[in-house]
Amino acid sequence: MPSDTSPRQLQLLQLEPTGTRRLPAREVLVEKAAALARSLSHELGVPVRLSVTDNRSTMVSFRRAPAALRLRLHHMFLDAPAPVVRAVADYAGRGHRRAGRLLDEFVRREQPRIRQHRDAGDEALSPRGQTYDLREIFERLNESHFQGGVRASIGWGRSPGRRRRKSIRLGVYDHQTREIRLHPALDQPAVPRFFVEFIVFHEMLHQVFPSSHFPGRRTHHPRAFRDREKAFPQYAAALRWERDNLRVLLAR
Repeated sequence: MPSDTSPRQLQLLQLEPTGTRRLPAREVLVEKAAALARSLSHELGVPVRLSVTDNRSTMVSFRRAPAALRLRLHHMFLDAPAPVVRAVADYAGRGHRRAGRLLDEFVRREQPRIRQHRDAGDEALSPRGQTYDLREIFERLNESHFQGGVRASIGWGRSPGRRRRKSIRLGVYDHQTREIRLHPALDQPAVPRFFVEFIVFHEMLHQVFPSSHFPGRRTHHPRAFRDREKAFPQYAAALRWERDNLRVLLAR
């Protein structure tokens, strides 16, 4: 089956990661990406639309569809050996979760190739929104729940394009840069302050209780994380509000 490998559709970022050799020229990246897309397409029997990134946190992301596989990979995968390429096909194309173990091992080995610093072109964190000041919320929570021990920057994420969504990621914590970003849908009077505080609290816990790795799987919320999360004073109310008002967030 053909793969979508034109230079226009291969979104290649030519950035120089800290502490690693300079990335190859664009022509070399395009050639490697095209070869990888063809290999994955042949392995899966469907077209593969590949984007190559220089992300600091997400190494593999994908969206499966009957007609094609949309795949985003960190540039480290352009030099991946055949077993890792097959693991990408198994994990992203076939939904075999056990293949994630091999991918995790590969990413750990290639850790030096992940950019550790914020690039000048990265979006700056802005904590002050129209309704909520995340820095003020963070500092109050840090003092009252963490004895001031959480060290992180915080701000509102980029406003997404206008499109219908079925799910929404309300917050994210980047372990490498120690940054917390919240979805701008939370920055509105219709969202109660205690719920915004709960999301900030949740992301702060990710620094205190990092993800756990077990053979074949990764646990983003280990038991200690979940137990501590339940100690949030309005834990039950926050879950109830999210369940009853998800449409408010999806509509933003």
